[in-house]
Amino acid sequence: MSDSNYESYKPMKGKNALSPKVGNRGVKPEAISRATVKVPVVLAETVVQLDLNPKIDFPEPVLEIKNIKKNLKITQCRLLLPTNKLFIAGFVRKNIQYATPTHGSKDAVVSNIRSLTIDVPFKAVTEIDYIRKPKFEFGPESREFTFFTKSDLPDGFSSKEHLLSADLSQYDQYSGEEYNQLPYCEILSSRFIQYDESLDRKMGRVYDENHECIDAPFEEGTFTKIEEKMVVEVKIKVLQEQQVNIGSRDRKC
Repeated sequence: MSDSNYESYKPMKGKNALSPKVGNRGVKPEAISRATVKVPVVLAETVVQLDLNPKIDFPEPVLEIKNIKKNLKITQCRLLLPTNKLFIAGFVRKNIQYATPTHGSKDAVVSNIRSLTIDVPFKAVTEIDYIRKPKFEFGPESREFTFFTKSDLPDGFSSKEHLLSADLSQYDQYSGEEYNQLPYCEILSSRFIQYDESLDRKMGRVYDENHECIDAPFEEGTFTKIEEKMVVEVKIKVLQEQQVNIGSRDRKC
């Protein structure tokens, strides 16, 4: 584009990005009044308490912990039918932000902010109280049966006699299977209560990221190990798909 074109160039005016208001009308959905539907049914809703006591090692000296973020991850939540025992497994994802000293003096310490992400695993079994019992059927009892046979006898027996017995040349059985709906879980909420305590902190001893002792105010100290006591409360809903009759009943005035 030449200089004269630049001087004469005028940018296009932008159009209004808002969409114009339009009308609409409500539509009554088509639905049947009575039906048998297959829907998730709540079997139980419970709060499970998990007690964890992990020990955590840091890759470098820690002056202080700045923040800890936690997320609950469930890898297994299985109701063992026909009992009411709920098996739970998973882990707590922890992201720990902490200060690691780099250099210091008798009056101050300069630190870098680092983070450590770890998974704290857990397993637990608990008994739940049913709001509604699960639909569960055993398979039919396995039964054996056979058929009567009449066979000729070998030499040494009267020709008028025969061997009367069950047919051993075949195996007959009555059996079957019932295909139940497997219950499943939903997590509704989680709560964390924790207490962290250093195991190797000594006042007056401060180490930098290279594990070398540096100057620092007398009350400061670093550590590399902590012990954590944590209580996790998780609210779980247990469901199973069942057939339910829905619809209004006729009422007489």
